Amino acid sequence: MAENILHLSDESFEKEVVQAKGVTLVDFWASWCYPCKMIAPILEDIAKDYSGKIKVGKVEVDEAGATASRFNVMNIPTLILFKDGKEIERIVGVASKEDIARKIDKALK
Repeated sequence: MAENILHLSDESFEKEVVQAKGVTLVDFWASWCYPCKMIAPILEDIAKDYSGKIKVGKVEVDEAGATASRFNVMNIPTLILFKDGKEIERIVGVASKEDIARKIDKALK
């Protein structure tokens, strides 16, 4: 996992995302999920491009099932954009870097 991406657990999610100020992009994924592997390099690029502006985190749904359930993640990959701890946008499935960046830019305004 890239150095700019946080590995989030059920224990760390509250502090790192819900109580955090600013914009956080969270990827709900699993190691066996092929579309999740397809989107991983895009997220690494996003994490580099937006370094210092947003946080990017990943939640392994098999390891952090309580968090996935809490946010009603039914399909993976699911990207959820949070602002000041509140969900503001959700992308289900593989999305382009441009689509993701557009949503982040909107959240940063």
